[in-house]
Amino acid sequence: MNRFTYLLARGVWAFLGVLPLRIVIATGRMAGRIGWHLASHYRRLVRSNLDTAFGAEFSPRQKERIGREHFAGMAGNIAAGACLSRVPAGELRQLVDVEGFEHLIAALSSGKGVVALLGHLGNWELLARLTPQMFPCECGSIYQSLSNEHIDAWIRRARATEGLQLFERKEGFHSAMELLRKGGVVGVLADQHAGDSGLWCPLFNRLASTSPLVATMALRTGASVMGIALYTAPKGRWRLVFRPAISLPKDTAPATAMLNLELEAMIRQQPSDWLWSHNRWKTPYPRFLSIGGKRGLLTGKELKPFRLMVRSVNWLGDAVMTLPAIRAMKRTRPDLQITVVCQSKLAGFWKAVPEVDLVLALPPKCGIQAAAKLLRAENFDAAVMLPNSLRTGLEAWLAGIPRRVGYRGHLRAALFNQLMEKPPRLNDPLILRHQVHYYLDLAESMGAPRLEPEEWVAAREGLSVSEVCRVAVCPGAEFGGAKRWFPERFAEVMERVSETQAVEWVLLGVAKDTAAGAAIEAALPAGKGIMVDNQIGRTTLEKLLECLRGCTVLLTNDTGTMHLAAMLGVRVVAIFGSTEPRLTGPLGVGHTVLQHRVPCGPCFQRECHLDFACMKGVSALEVAQALAAALSAERNG
Repeated sequence: MNRFTYLLARGVWAFLGVLPLRIVIATGRMAGRIGWHLASHYRRLVRSNLDTAFGAEFSPRQKERIGREHFAGMAGNIAAGACLSRVPAGELRQLVDVEGFEHLIAALSSGKGVVALLGHLGNWELLARLTPQMFPCECGSIYQSLSNEHIDAWIRRARATEGLQLFERKEGFHSAMELLRKGGVVGVLADQHAGDSGLWCPLFNRLASTSPLVATMALRTGASVMGIALYTAPKGRWRLVFRPAISLPKDTAPATAMLNLELEAMIRQQPSDWLWSHNRWKTPYPRFLSIGGKRGLLTGKELKPFRLMVRSVNWLGDAVMTLPAIRAMKRTRPDLQITVVCQSKLAGFWKAVPEVDLVLALPPKCGIQAAAKLLRAENFDAAVMLPNSLRTGLEAWLAGIPRRVGYRGHLRAALFNQLMEKPPRLNDPLILRHQVHYYLDLAESMGAPRLEPEEWVAAREGLSVSEVCRVAVCPGAEFGGAKRWFPERFAEVMERVSETQAVEWVLLGVAKDTAAGAAIEAALPAGKGIMVDNQIGRTTLEKLLECLRGCTVLLTNDTGTMHLAAMLGVRVVAIFGSTEPRLTGPLGVGHTVLQHRVPCGPCFQRECHLDFACMKGVSALEVAQALAAALSAERNG
């Protein structure tokens, strides 16, 4: 197949070579305009790159015009190469207008050579033929072999015949640096994605993996560095521009960043001439949050964000258990902007999380197509699907988010392009792990660090514990009756603790818990001065957060409020029934979990169909003692 491609290329080259230059260029430009409409993948890539580079600096119409002209100009320059291959080297100079040649002469006068900073601008193949004819010294170029060995050999022969020395990247750079030390010029195409071995530094204020080769060669040999570009001009002509030599810092990293600024200036001179169809800001796979690689990371003052969408789970308690993963993600690349997409009922919670930059709440009854439309408008770079649902995968896929990450399953493998295999069941007694690890594993697969349990939640801000402690009591549980302790026992605990300590009690819960709250108040003895503020069914999520921040301890069932308090650093005394605290217990340290182990538990059932032994076995006395100990621990700091 490679040989067939080579013979086809030679045939097309020979045919175009006999036609007039202007006709060939016009034909190539026409083919490029057609390609703009047909090559949808590359058209999307060009548009994305232009948005990344220029953002609101150029209007959508201007960027569209640059994209179309890029396709036309690139095809025209490629076609022109066929004609120019038959033009004698001495006559090529007549087709080119030269600007700033004196900068090259001045740089060469030091005798230490010049590293030419090159980009895929205009007709870089013509530049390779011009340099041996124009430069008053030996010239060479760093070269990477093409995958088609026949075409590669053809191009090598043509360049060598005209006097350009080629230095294959895989063979090292010793010979190239020797040429520099002798006072020659070595060209390096420095605008390609450098993969994991590159230095991550800004290009158009967006982090890009960049080869430090230009800076390394210049600093090791003492050679000057200058940008050289051959821009396309009308009517079959070109414009060769030599820019002034660059004074580089003595360190490779800042020098490479400075060269990116120089390359950016070269591109801005004639934006349509650059190779926008190259994936310059490629997202690494799979550890795209762990940029830096072998070379490291250099940030700018104002980086354009890498926009990561995190699709939230739908239950409050589960959302809290995803927080360590969010925290781990936020500790990665400095340009990371996390947007959480959630149901409107959770918006207040996510807005209270400092690691989240933006919250996008989906309207009630928002369909898949409507959700995808909202996501598409945000232009996310990547999306992490925390829920295990087909719907969320469809939303991200329909939104066209370039990188879509999630666990395999639920018939959505084809919708993702970065899949992680599901771990064994978390509640398997042989490998029992907290559910938080399920999300941490996913974050780690993208390059986030592994957080220790003490890092899962933020430390609580200082709380002044007065003589009267404020204790929150949450007697409900959304999951079902199997997780709800008895209201009369909550009341007994409140009575016992109030006998020895000054406590202000606040009852918390949703409207469904109103009956439980009323039962607690009814069971409390009158005349003992037990202060109770019943807020059940009266608080929004934002007010619940505010209320919990002011509490010393929370006494609760296994609920979302339990997880919320733990997230805020509030000490928790939790009563577990049908569920497993090692799997879904409160995050952080200092919490107390009470559970009466029974042969049938944990059953994970919503309602108990036996004698409710797990909850009956938890006495009011032991809960009161645990709560008193928690209050004492808070008082003692």
